[in-house]
This record gives sequence, C-alpha cells and structure tokens, in this order.
Amino acid sequence: MTLPPPQSVHDTARSFHSHWCELDGWLRAHRVFWQPAPFTTPAPAWLGEAVQLGRWVEGLRDSDCQQFEDDPERFAMLAAERLPSLRAREELIRLPALDGPHLALAEVDARDMPGRKRLQAGAFAGAVRPLRHDLLDWCCGKGHLARTLAPWTPGRLDGFEWDPDLVADGNRLARATGASVTLHAQDVLAEDCPLPAAVHGVALHACGDLHRRLMTRAAAAALPRLSLSPCCYHLTASGTHQPMSARVRQRSGRCCPGREELRLAVQETVTAPARVRQQTLKVSSRRLGFDGLQRQLRGVDEYLPVPSHPPALNAGSFADFCRWAAQRKGLTLPESLMFDGWEDYGRRRWHQVRRHQLVRHLFRRPLELWLVLDYALFLEEQGYRVRLGTFCDRKLTPRNILLDATLDHRTASAG
Repeated sequence: MTLPPPQSVHDTARSFHSHWCELDGWLRAHRVFWQPAPFTTPAPAWLGEAVQLGRWVEGLRDSDCQQFEDDPERFAMLAAERLPSLRAREELIRLPALDGPHLALAEVDARDMPGRKRLQAGAFAGAVRPLRHDLLDWCCGKGHLARTLAPWTPGRLDGFEWDPDLVADGNRLARATGASVTLHAQDVLAEDCPLPAAVHGVALHACGDLHRRLMTRAAAAALPRLSLSPCCYHLTASGTHQPMSARVRQRSGRCCPGREELRLAVQETVTAPARVRQQTLKVSSRRLGFDGLQRQLRGVDEYLPVPSHPPALNAGSFADFCRWAAQRKGLTLPESLMFDGWEDYGRRRWHQVRRHQLVRHLFRRPLELWLVLDYALFLEEQGYRVRLGTFCDRKLTPRNILLDATLDHRTASAG
C-alpha cells in the first residue's frame, strides 16, 4: 500500500483554519441552543424558534432519553430531521482515526491502575508510536501513561507531578514492575519549572491551564514533538476562553464562551451504572425543587446556586435538603410550607431538563473541536506539523482527541 505524502504546514494550517471558521460560524448561529443551561433556564428561547424539535423532545419517554444518552449520534440524526441546520454537525465534527496497535499493559503490570485507564493509556501509546526521543509525561499522576510507554521509548522517560504522594507511589510502581521511569515532584505551572531539552512531551487528559502551559512551554523551547489529549477546558484561571492562535485572536465576532459553556465540552460520559443514574435523578430533582421554591420565596425568576451538599443529606428527606440549602443561602422557610408539592415540582423539572439537555449536548463535541482546532493552529504557527484525530473509540473515553505535533525544522529555521 502506498501512503499519500504528508501535507505541508501551509496546507494543513489552511485546512485547520477553514475547519475552525466553519465551526465558529455554525456555533454562533446556534448559540441559543447551547449557551443557556437547561438546569438554570426552565424555558429556553429555542423552544419558540424550533417548535417541531421542542415538541418532539418534550414528548420523549424516559426509555427514549436513556437510549439517546447512550447513543448521542442517533439522537443527532433524528433531531436534524426536525431542525435541518443540525445536519452540518456530522461533517463538522468528523476526525480521522489515529489509533494504532493495542499497547495496554498486561493486567499483572497495571497495579493501582483502573481498567479503563489502562486501556486508554494503551490506545494513546499505540497512536503515538514510533517514539524517537526521550519522553516527559506532563502531569503524570502515578505515571500510568509513562509505564505504558516505557517499553517503546528509546531513551529516558521522566514524569512531572505536583502531588508528592502520587510521585512516591508512581516511583514505587515503576520499581515493582521494572519500568525505566522516574517521576519528579514538580508544579508545572510554576514559573521556574525546568523543562528538559529535546524531549517528546506527552499528556493524557491534562486539564485546562495544564495542557495549555505544556503547549506554550514546548513551543518556546522548540521541543521536537508534543502529543496530548486535552481535557477539562474550563479549568483555567481566566474563567473565559483565551485563544492561543493569532488567527483566532484576530477573528472579530467569534464565539466567546465563558466557564460554564467551556464545561459543556466535557460533560459527556460513558454509560453510567443504574445506581449512579438513580442518584443523579434524586440529587438533581431535589436541587430543582428547591430552585422553584426559592424563586417563589424571593420573588425573582433567576437561578440561585447552592454549594455541594454533605453526602449524608442524600439519605435524608427532601425537607432536610431544603432546610440545609435555605440556611446556606440565608433564606427563611415558612413554617406552613408544604414540601411535597415542591418535591413533585423538582421531579417534573428534571423530566424537562433531561430532555432539553439532549439538545444542548449536541454541541459538546463541536465546541470541544472548536477549542482544539485553536490549539492546532497555535502549534502550526510555532512551526509544528500537526496530526489531529482520535486515538480511541468514544466508548472508551469521550475525551479521545489527540494532538500530535512534530517540529518542522525547516519552518523553525526559517522563522
């Protein structure tokens, strides 16, 4: 089989930029569907604009919702029959598969390593082979990815992790399994964080500012290669999206998602056990019931955030939860309050929220790809040739995007 020649930096950059522009325009045109959070907005404006879609969604049975939560692409296809502008979504989020051989550690060598994490690390390792440089595992935790990559690494393999307990555990695991891995206690966000020269930086699900710092540090040091799967884009000190690419920064009128919209990009999970789903139903219904109650008490139609509650409250009554929440928010509940009515209201609201979330969640992957394309453009502006695709199936992890950037020495020298 003859492989096509690799694309030039210019050709790939133009393709990424075009893709980002198409996504940006589509997201801006559909912002009414993804910016309001169903949990805090009982009557989103899109219900009046996409009447056919709204009627269909609100008429879904619980079993339908369960099916569509487990198979979001099926929901996307049926939703597009009611709102034709959604048909562009499939092509906009299409990415090539970059997966390679299955390189997960044998279970006997994967001590303290959750099974799903073992398979994710193995898929990531298969997608980034062959390896030609010393490796640095950025935000490595116990070094699960580092130990997975160790048999395929030609030189040194180090890891940076800020938690000294995880570093100690990771070095113990490396010694026990004979992996040539050394972890170091290091805050990667520190200004004086050292960066070894000429290493291949890798990161599997580094969050927010952590993966952004890896890209900026790698580019500044002209590291030969960088491979990362980003996660938790909302975990950033700025609280809003700060574009990395010069071309994206210069784009007037572009999307400007806040922290809550950035959180949307990572809300997808693999199928949750029935116990977890029941717990979600209970907790969410109670919070929505209290939300309706507080709106009436305060005489305002706005959501009032309530902090995380003690787990012990889950075993108590709805009235116990409301008294706790009211006390935390400085509200006085009437002694004659009938809690049963508000508990029923909360269940009805969760029934509605679940259906409205199906629509909002159509925009999770487009928003995530919009963010990652900015990263790809930034790296290309720094002289890297970038592969962008998926390293595993979404059923293993929805955070399956891989950015694999190799320094183009001709471009770097010209710059």
